[in-house]
Amino acid sequence: MNNSLPTYRLATRSDLPAIVAMLADDELDARREANTTPLPSSCEAAFRAIDSDANNELIVVERAGEGVIAVLQLTFIPNITYRGSWRALIEGVRVADQARGSGVGEQLLMWAIARARSRECLLLQLSTDKARPDALRFYERLGFIASHEGMQLRL
Repeated sequence: MNNSLPTYRLATRSDLPAIVAMLADDELDARREANTTPLPSSCEAAFRAIDSDANNELIVVERAGEGVIAVLQLTFIPNITYRGSWRALIEGVRVADQARGSGVGEQLLMWAIARARSRECLLLQLSTDKARPDALRFYERLGFIASHEGMQLRL
């Protein structure tokens, strides 16, 4: 296991293949991600949209000799509720297979919590698939509370 300190930074276009590979390396996501060369133009367009939006941050974690080993997207959302406060939304959390169990995921989430606080967010929210009980326990251990029932409508 590599014991060097990880680096957190905004993703660049050159990180996209590693990001998509991590997202696709998952039993649930393998069916919906297209880890191909070249990447789908929709991935390129999504990256450009995220990269150009000051309220979206695609964060990668690098560790010496391993390259990108984790990713998450952090979106800052202004709200009229809670007296006009901001909230942050975490999406697309993934840790590379070789880095799982090393504490990188916990460190990344703690980094995201600190980042949301630095943006003066009142809430930090995320969702996790009900088919991922280990992920649910992980988030609960970090202080997240399953206080709401999430819903989706596929369009």
